[in-house]
Amino acid sequence: MQYQALVAYERENGVFEQVVTELNSDNLPAGEVLIKVEYSSLNYKDALSATGNKGVTRKYPFTPGIDAAGYIAESHSSRFKEGDQVLVTGYDLGMNTPGGFGQYIRVPTAWVVPLPLGLSMKHAMIHGTAGYTAALALQRMLVNGMAPDQGPVLVTGATGGVGSISVLLLDHLGYEVSAATLKEEKHDYLRRIGASEIISSAELKDTTDRGLLSGRWAHAIDTVGGDILSTVVRSTKPFGNVAVLGLANSSLLTMPVFPFIIRGVNMLGVNSAETPYDLRVQLWKNLATFWKPEIPEELVTEVSLGELKPYIEKILKGKVTGRVVVKTGEG
Repeated sequence: MQYQALVAYERENGVFEQVVTELNSDNLPAGEVLIKVEYSSLNYKDALSATGNKGVTRKYPFTPGIDAAGYIAESHSSRFKEGDQVLVTGYDLGMNTPGGFGQYIRVPTAWVVPLPLGLSMKHAMIHGTAGYTAALALQRMLVNGMAPDQGPVLVTGATGGVGSISVLLLDHLGYEVSAATLKEEKHDYLRRIGASEIISSAELKDTTDRGLLSGRWAHAIDTVGGDILSTVVRSTKPFGNVAVLGLANSSLLTMPVFPFIIRGVNMLGVNSAETPYDLRVQLWKNLATFWKPEIPEELVTEVSLGELKPYIEKILKGKVTGRVVVKTGEG
């Protein structure tokens, strides 16, 4: 069947262009389930794929979109039947397997999560990979003993997708949240989504060789890496957790080991793309029930496939606040 998709094309001289194109579902790769996509969302990795980053996507033309929520259109799996509401995030979707910026995807059964009761397709994609990653970071920190009465939790890169959902979830669960950003014009936004304190990210770039800094927060969720992550870890109080899930500032980390061997700080890696299936299902159920926050209107921008291109450029420049949800369905 014919369907619409935003496709990245490689033109002459290494230039990449994103065009809404008509495709045929017969050309999708093999997989047990065909999903009619109703909603997707825009993530930084999608923008990299759409603009020709060969570390994300090897071959073009290609349909990005690492998130998708929709209905089962065809199933060769005993786990799903036609009409079931489902979601897919992570794995290879939108990287080298055509993704959620198309109205249909075909994927292996093992990638598909039933849409939990209490969560609409749109709400699921407001979270998408960003919200799921924030939830996974939260789960890892809770397993390591995080509790609201221990003190403030810092979130870096707080106006981005993962950062915004992290602030929202932490506030919803009763934590005092310190949000770090360079964007002074977004302070009111951060307060509305749950931040009780706002810190300039410039304060979080201590490039000295000091092994420890004054303890400022009980725990932290870091979305940026580099010197900021080093400062955050050295400023975390004894036995605190620092969840590491981004590299917007840098992928390199240079720092002494004193926070780990003197303060007992835990640095927790977060890999949302390849989470074990049972944990993935449970975290989505959490987001549909007792972890389900109210979503402020200003956190979400909804666009169609035809309106998506300028937001791809904006997210690469760090100019997107919150979450961009993509309405791919025709209704």
